[in-house]
Amino acid sequence: MDTKLVSKIPIMAAKLLIILLIFTCSVYAQTPDPDPERFSDPIQFFMRYDSKNSYKINSTLFVGSSSIRMWPTAESFPDQYVINRGFGGSHISDVNYFYEKIVKKYRPARIIFYAGDNDIAAGKSPEQVLEDYQNFVEKVEQDLPHSKVYYLPIKPSINRWKMWTPMEITNSMIRDYINKKEKLYYIDTASPMLNDAGKPNFELFIEDGLHLNEKGYQLWNKILRSEIDGF
Repeated sequence: MDTKLVSKIPIMAAKLLIILLIFTCSVYAQTPDPDPERFSDPIQFFMRYDSKNSYKINSTLFVGSSSIRMWPTAESFPDQYVINRGFGGSHISDVNYFYEKIVKKYRPARIIFYAGDNDIAAGKSPEQVLEDYQNFVEKVEQDLPHSKVYYLPIKPSINRWKMWTPMEITNSMIRDYINKKEKLYYIDTASPMLNDAGKPNFELFIEDGLHLNEKGYQLWNKILRSEIDGF
């Protein structure tokens, strides 16, 4: 064997090891959570509103990102006492950070939860999103043992269709987690949003291709009423 080739083998092996280490770190590295204090204004608005208005315990709490914020929940469910604490652009980590102020204090009977959409769009992995959701559930189980949590899966949108694979994986992982727990429910609002070709139904979205229009929310309202007892 060429002695020059033999002398290069340890160097080549070392380079290969470095490449593998870099690849491994890139696979398992977590995307940092954005600064939750960027939402100080909407959270302060919620707190000021609560200081001036009474609220009932055993309510139905809607919490999460802009799909919750833009949902006319009070008008959609007039027979329910509804509290809406959606704040646009939020991650599950943000909901967890403000949990004391936007979840625990209300002692809701039901929690309708939608978040994770922005998390995947920001580069978080399905495993990271699952872990954040588990952290949310653990808080609820500890503080609100009688509350039921209804998870609405990340929606298949036109704007973020290229990210659907990790979003679908995230939904599947969270569904598997939910199926092993009590008082947790997976409400499939995602599958009915796909057309016959398996693509997002454009009729359900506003012009940005990301947020729901009136028809989109009517679909979600119908699904919730059919899936949640007494809703």
